[in-house]
Parts: sequence; C-alpha cells; structure tokens
Amino acid sequence: QVQLVESGGGLVQAGGSLRLSCATSGSTLSGYVMGWFRQAPGKEREFVAAISWRGSTTYYADSVKGRFTISRDNAKNTVYLQMNSLKPEDTADYYCARHAGGTYYSMASYNYWGQGTQVTVSS
Repeated sequence: QVQLVESGGGLVQAGGSLRLSCATSGSTLSGYVMGWFRQAPGKEREFVAAISWRGSTTYYADSVKGRFTISRDNAKNTVYLQMNSLKPEDTADYYCARHAGGTYYSMASYNYWGQGTQVTVSS
C-alpha cells in the first residue's frame, strides 16, 4: 500500500517562506512523476507543481511560477515544495500525489494522495 505523508505546513506572514515535504512509506517514488496540489476553503483542488521522475523537468501553475520550486530526492523517497514570497491567496491545504498517467495538471491523472498539510499565510 502506497502511503504519502506531507509535512512542513504552518502559519507564516505574507512574504515568508515554507518548505513542504512529501515522504512515502511502503513504496518508492522513483520512476513516477510527482505532483503538488492545493485546496483553499470553498474552492476546488488545483494543480500547483509537478516534477518528472528524474527531477529534470518541472511544471508550475502560473500563480506560483517564480515563487515555488518543486524538487525531489529519490534516494530519500521524498518530494519537496519550496514556497517563497508567500501571499494570503496561497492559503490552502497542500497535497502531494503520485502520477498514474495522463496530463500532469489533472487530478484524475494521480492515483495516490497524501492527507494534506495546512498552509496559512497572514497579511
């Protein structure tokens, strides 16, 4: 059974930074595209970033491009999301997910999800 566990969320002031981690147990992340999504209160879950299995290619939503960086350490079975210059509109629950095929920005393309970690950005 694949389990993904996010950590690193918290409360931060606007302009601050956080680093989220997504670790897996019982499986390996190597060989899979990994993605981060977020869901703000009252809104649908949306794509944030994705990374190829070797880490050589990354994809970002326009809303986070230039501020967020996705990376991975396959030896540690961990994916990261470095979030800089945070804005109040970045407030959401953040989820990592393992890609199963299809377009990288679609939730339907991912078959394993973590439980989420909450990020709150105060103004």
